[in-house]
Amino acid sequence: MKRFLHKAAKALTALAVATGFIMIPVASARAAGWQANEDDALLFDVRVGQWRVGDGVRGYQTDSGVCVDLADIIIAFDLPVRLDKKSRRATGWLFEESRTFTLDRESSIVQIVNKSQAVGSTDIRDVPEGWCVDTRALASWLNVDINADLANALLILKADRKLPFELAEERKARASKVRPIKEFDLSSLPQARDPYKMLRVPSVDVVASVGVVRDKRTGSRFDARYEIYASGELAGASFDARLSSNDRGVPKDLRLRAYRTDPDGGLLGPLNATHFALGDVPTNATPLGIQTTAGRGAFITNRPLNRPASFDRTVFRGELPDGWDAELYRNDQLIGYVQSRGDGRYEFLDVQLLYGQNRFEVVLYGPQGQIRRDVKMIPVGLDSIPPRETYYWAAVQDAGRDLVNLGGVDPSDYLGLRGGFGVERGIDPKTSVAASLFTSMLRGQRQYYLEGSVRRAIGPTLVELATAANLVGGYAVRGQVLAQVGQTLLSGESASLFGGYQSERYDRDLRRFNSLSLDHSLRLGRQYLPVRAELRYIDRIDGGSRLEAGTKLSFNIKQLNFNAELDWVQDRNPSGPSPDARLDASLRLSGRVGGLRLRGEAVFGLAGDSGFRESKVTGEWRAGEKSDWKVEAGYSVPDSRGRVVLGHTRRFRYFALTGQIEAASDGSVAAGLNLAFSLGPNPHGGGIRVASDKLASAGQAFATVFQDDNADGIRQPGEAVQKAVELTAGTAGRGAPTDDQGRTILDGLLPYEPVLIGIDASSLPDPFVQPATSGVVVTPRPGVPVVIELPLVSAGEISGTLQRDGGKVLSGVDLELLDKAGRVVKTTRSEFDGFFLFEFVPYGTYKLRVSALSANIVGVETSLPSLAELGKSKGSVDLGIVSAKPAQRIAGVANPAQAP
Repeated sequence: MKRFLHKAAKALTALAVATGFIMIPVASARAAGWQANEDDALLFDVRVGQWRVGDGVRGYQTDSGVCVDLADIIIAFDLPVRLDKKSRRATGWLFEESRTFTLDRESSIVQIVNKSQAVGSTDIRDVPEGWCVDTRALASWLNVDINADLANALLILKADRKLPFELAEERKARASKVRPIKEFDLSSLPQARDPYKMLRVPSVDVVASVGVVRDKRTGSRFDARYEIYASGELAGASFDARLSSNDRGVPKDLRLRAYRTDPDGGLLGPLNATHFALGDVPTNATPLGIQTTAGRGAFITNRPLNRPASFDRTVFRGELPDGWDAELYRNDQLIGYVQSRGDGRYEFLDVQLLYGQNRFEVVLYGPQGQIRRDVKMIPVGLDSIPPRETYYWAAVQDAGRDLVNLGGVDPSDYLGLRGGFGVERGIDPKTSVAASLFTSMLRGQRQYYLEGSVRRAIGPTLVELATAANLVGGYAVRGQVLAQVGQTLLSGESASLFGGYQSERYDRDLRRFNSLSLDHSLRLGRQYLPVRAELRYIDRIDGGSRLEAGTKLSFNIKQLNFNAELDWVQDRNPSGPSPDARLDASLRLSGRVGGLRLRGEAVFGLAGDSGFRESKVTGEWRAGEKSDWKVEAGYSVPDSRGRVVLGHTRRFRYFALTGQIEAASDGSVAAGLNLAFSLGPNPHGGGIRVASDKLASAGQAFATVFQDDNADGIRQPGEAVQKAVELTAGTAGRGAPTDDQGRTILDGLLPYEPVLIGIDASSLPDPFVQPATSGVVVTPRPGVPVVIELPLVSAGEISGTLQRDGGKVLSGVDLELLDKAGRVVKTTRSEFDGFFLFEFVPYGTYKLRVSALSANIVGVETSLPSLAELGKSKGSVDLGIVSAKPAQRIAGVANPAQAP
């Protein structure tokens, strides 16, 4: 309403001017011998196109026309002209550096570039304000048209080219439209603290499958498998457990883990750990000694959770139930794919890192059409280890054994007892050092590795030198580099082994290893094609060698992501003939065509063992809100068998059911049924809730939305709840609307990733009832629901008019409304006349400020003096004139027009 009334008042004023009800006095012409007087004085607004220039220009109506103050013109257009009244000269240039200007009043000469002309007797008049220049003479000097509109007190300039002022204003206008992506400081927002407890009922994910197979090669069989995954809290720590069976439904493996994770550290008192775990745990890798492994043991570290274990490599490992598969993307490029392998894990080992920011996304696909995404950002650059910070890790492990092996241990998987520790220290912003000591079993013999490394940033290049000694015998040295050259990312490694050095990282017959890789994005029109090329050379002790070359090209066609790879290998034997070189090619795709989600791959041999080898394509589409179809077809040359699979998934409220049939080209057939459901605690209604979504491996939030009548942020007896309100989780998540009790549940939250849960104001039925805060930040834990309350309060509006000190209107300026804690709760933009309005503002006390970008553009300070308080007694506040102070300058040059 206030915005409407404001616009109506402006329209009426304009109408009055147009119809003559409001008249502007016009000075009458004077006779010869004119002298400046107040009756002839004028004050013009200067207009160039749509732009209003400066803060006004003084002038007079003379007996021969109109003159304007030269100093005001210089200031209005910010002309680099020095006006010296003592010498009666003005020098500088006009709009263009090549258009030099010299005015000499003593000789009555004006020179523009190389052209001089006399100054007429009425071209410049001395008035109390200074030099008043006739508009016709000024137009000639500036090479523009000037029209003095006395009726509207306007000085209108026109030119056949855009003036520097116009170009500057257009740049400002473009800049004002740029809305930078807001990066919320979640730590400054209200936090939902959820202390650990002695016991919390765990959430449980269950996947069970049965199948009948009639295979022409292996015979007929009946399979029954299940996996049970649970997570909760016990004795003040998180725990998870996984029980899986063999194909006959007999329990086979039981993995248990108790752990605590805190991204901010502070665990275990003086150890200030970010993570510790007992039970089935993974270990770190070292540069030259050991690989990461899984097994029963203990692990502790204070390293950041997303920090990679190695200089240019990282590992991704997680739970992968039977029937699921996983894809790994780096910077939106598909770089890895695995299927479930029976042990309930996925692993992507030795994933290469690039210089700069590495965005990894692990996408899990379930048999019932489930999709789970886990995004991790890993920066590689100057700030890898802050100066004077020390990171450590320590581990002990019985590698290859689960905590409880019900079905025995495969000897090929058992790696024996191992353990060690490592430290890293930041020396300065560009240098860090690291050292580690670790022992493990290798080929039946115990090994002891003492390693050290130095890392240094040199411009856009990161270099690491590492050395390792096996106390049993031998040593190794390695140099690595990650760099960015223009738009190309480089990675290089060179390692040399001496004295029979052997480890899990390098084969024992290796003498030297060298590799170089390049990543670059080729631009084709509007498309960018990421290309990777890699070259490796291996020199062996026996005199043999291997040369490997590979390239990968990624491209998108609409919503389909394609990855094409070529791998070439040439082995050289120390004696006798060498085998032929091999050249393999593969093509993978992933994406959507309309409502069809496609995934597929094909492998070919182009040289050596040439010919088509295998292919597979999977298509999935939704047949409704609760059902999906799946078709898979493939052919394997080594097996000489093609196969076709048809599956259908139906999601019910409490479980999901998938049935599929399969037929092969050799007459083999199979059929199976898969059941998935989850159990979890229900803090709202008590007892247990059953869901078809996974609960144990993800975070949960139980929220209540209520009307906070006394604005204290705490729900009191008698304060009503609000139904049919939607909540948001982060930038993309969204929960179901609240029920009649004002309650809703948000599932699928990423564990240990802080997320802001707030009310979607667009779903509120009354615009004058608004969220009291931006929301609440929760840090979810797997399988543990966090309970929050979100208050609603009544809302009003705050208005005013924004001006500079001195009265000039500030239009198109972004303003921010801050609450008592200094958080931005609303934004708006001032209109052409400086008017601004914040609508639907929750009751409370607020202050204003100019956004940093707008303040920089218009040259004012961000802080504003106004304070506004909304409440039941005052639901609308008009701040009147709000003045913005000029930005303070450390140093500056006086305006040339102010020179003596």
